[in-house]
Amino acid sequence: MNTRSTALSRRSEPTVASPATAPPVRDSSAPYADALRVHAGRGWLRLNVPGHAADGPRFGPLSQLLGPAALALDFPPLLDGLDLGPTAPLARAERLAAEAWGARRTWFLTNGASQGNQVASLVAPALGDTLVVQRSVHSSVIDGLVLSGLDTAFVQPSVDAGQGIAHGVDAAGLAEALARCPRPAAAYVVSPSYFGAVADVRALADVAHAAGVPLIVDEAWGAHFGFHPALPENALSQGADLVTSSTHKLGGSLTQSAMLHLGHGPFADRLEPLVDRAFRLVQSTSASALLLASLDLARAQLAGGAEQLGASIDAADRVRRTVRRLGRYRLVSDGFGRFRDIVGADPLRIAVDTRSGGIPGHEARRLLYRDHQIMVEVATDAAVVAVVGAGSLPDTERFVEALHCLPAPLADQGRPERADLRLPSPGPARLSARAAFLRPARLLPAAEAVGRVSADTLAAYPPGIPNVLPGEVVTAEVVDFLQRTAAAPYGHVRGAHDAAVSQLRVVDDDTTEPR
Repeated sequence: MNTRSTALSRRSEPTVASPATAPPVRDSSAPYADALRVHAGRGWLRLNVPGHAADGPRFGPLSQLLGPAALALDFPPLLDGLDLGPTAPLARAERLAAEAWGARRTWFLTNGASQGNQVASLVAPALGDTLVVQRSVHSSVIDGLVLSGLDTAFVQPSVDAGQGIAHGVDAAGLAEALARCPRPAAAYVVSPSYFGAVADVRALADVAHAAGVPLIVDEAWGAHFGFHPALPENALSQGADLVTSSTHKLGGSLTQSAMLHLGHGPFADRLEPLVDRAFRLVQSTSASALLLASLDLARAQLAGGAEQLGASIDAADRVRRTVRRLGRYRLVSDGFGRFRDIVGADPLRIAVDTRSGGIPGHEARRLLYRDHQIMVEVATDAAVVAVVGAGSLPDTERFVEALHCLPAPLADQGRPERADLRLPSPGPARLSARAAFLRPARLLPAAEAVGRVSADTLAAYPPGIPNVLPGEVVTAEVVDFLQRTAAAPYGHVRGAHDAAVSQLRVVDDDTTEPR
């Protein structure tokens, strides 16, 4: 998807590619997973960790829960024939992953994409003084800033005020933020968003490179991108320099497994040794063989599974067509064209505007879960988001039927429009996130916290953009917004000490000078 018009037109009605237009076949072997199976079948006397020693009879509850095969495959790292050396199966599996995603190098992660975001944050201080960050990044990026101590400058994402959700940033906004920094380290953006909005990564990469910095992309929700013609291109193919990929989300690996990809761009030589050192700093010395093997298998399936992917896309598209035809609900993605930062959408994400059908999103999620045994990925007060795993084929008719069986308690009042969301401006930063996090802190009544330096990250949902970060001054406007959100039906403030946001944690000694 190289242009905005093409991307948005393909978003609504993705099609399954014919063999003539399918991507080239990639290597679908799984060297690490295969070697792990062979290793487990050798009849070991296991006098090492893990403590269950693959003794299913003695560890019956665990074996009954996971099956004896899982225990047999649960090996520690650093074993000959599996992990050690550049020709080991693990190294071969990572090279195949790099080839599949178009990376110069790929690292397998066993602490989720959060680990990848922490690695990216840790390497940034070697590149400059200030990390230019999309304000709606994942909390793990902020955690990485606590670890690195780097200063930040933020780019505000666009916000759908009617839906109360955040999207992405555009090239002009990123360029402006970079221009304000005398010595930027890197630019850090998110694509796709939680709701499937895809940013113009190519334009963002061009802007970052023109400013002399790499582009880091949190592509946690786009691990499947680029593996089918009806899917958006992945960030690496559009010039991103470092990409976090949460492979377990839609790519098919086990929960908590992810990848970190290094691009081929102008910063690769400088970044690779930095990333490798930071990776070793935060990687567990007891990385799970089960998680690593699942990454190998997920890559193999994505690489050779264009037909399965096409079936998944078709299934999601049938839901969208049916929702449009029945008319009770609207689709959030049908409004993406109004936002200049959005150039496409993930067809495996189905975001349904439930308020247009007379029921709040949180209530819809609760009833789908309780009465229909259907789990959706997320809900806001205005929408629910369902996802179809890349290669999976769920009973989408069951979802559509349950969705349209939901009561409409507001139907007799018409279809009320959601009040536009107006976000408060964050207070000025007086400390780095690291300094504020590590200093002594205390809880104060919210009114007394105004004017003090926050020790926590607080984000009102919706839309989930951090309203105050460690090191930023708490303002009366922010406190009012957080408390109103917390008091609203289904409102929530992530990171708050109490549900009503009646107290805030602030730096105990905030007699610091501005940075």
